[in-house]
Amino acid sequence: MKIAVVGLGLIGASVSKGLLDNGHEVYGVDIDQDAINYCEKNKLISKGFSDMGEVLEKCKIVLFSVYPKTMISLTEKYIDKFKKGTIVTDVSGVKKEVVAKMQRLLPTDVEFVGVHPMAGREKIGAEYSDPNIFKGANYIITPTEENSPSALKLLEDIGIELGFKKISYLTPERHDEMIAFTSQLTHAIAVALVNSDKDPDTYNFTGDSYRELTRIAMINGDLWSELFLENRENLIDRIEEFQERLDIIKEALKNNDRKTLITEFEKSTKKRLTLEK
Repeated sequence: MKIAVVGLGLIGASVSKGLLDNGHEVYGVDIDQDAINYCEKNKLISKGFSDMGEVLEKCKIVLFSVYPKTMISLTEKYIDKFKKGTIVTDVSGVKKEVVAKMQRLLPTDVEFVGVHPMAGREKIGAEYSDPNIFKGANYIITPTEENSPSALKLLEDIGIELGFKKISYLTPERHDEMIAFTSQLTHAIAVALVNSDKDPDTYNFTGDSYRELTRIAMINGDLWSELFLENRENLIDRIEEFQERLDIIKEALKNNDRKTLITEFEKSTKKRLTLEK
């Protein structure tokens, strides 16, 4: 199958290589010629292009791996180039507004389905790409009433080919509610934790717990600020819920309340163990 991957960063190049390894013909699109050259040299794509318009009429699937607003602007620019029957998808971390905008924008004979591969690294760029990051990870498909069973099946098959362990279906709205907690809140906590440190000697005394908790604080500011703002209502709710739990611990400390601390620790241990199953 001929597939266009627009955006050859970490995720885009990893997807491209995974698709290529499964026998697909993959056309990589990026405005950065160095990224194209790297992907061609390292056989991450079949062929690279700097102009998305050159590949749209060739491909059954167009997968965007760019910022949501960039995807919208590119779609508007090349709206007349999409061929009938094309399946368009994206890998962005927010869905409600993105899916609605893309489905309104595209012609009725071009179908948009959002997907979210729950995988990544703290580093960016094609040089850090690796299709193995998808092995055993979660893959979310966000259908609407506008989607056909055949399009959903096609993108599910892509997820299976890439090695995802669990494929789930969520509405775009439910996806954003869940991601506000499982992804965006965790990044917000890591950023706040690192930025709250005022001791210049901290890094001489860190252990595994600090390093593991703060790994994702090395964050792409341009991308994540857009994702946070696109999902700000859900994220604000989750931050407030988190603050309530943190306040319980703070009040227990103020009151020398060991019983409450133990209760909170036991509760978290029990919940965390369910993730190991």
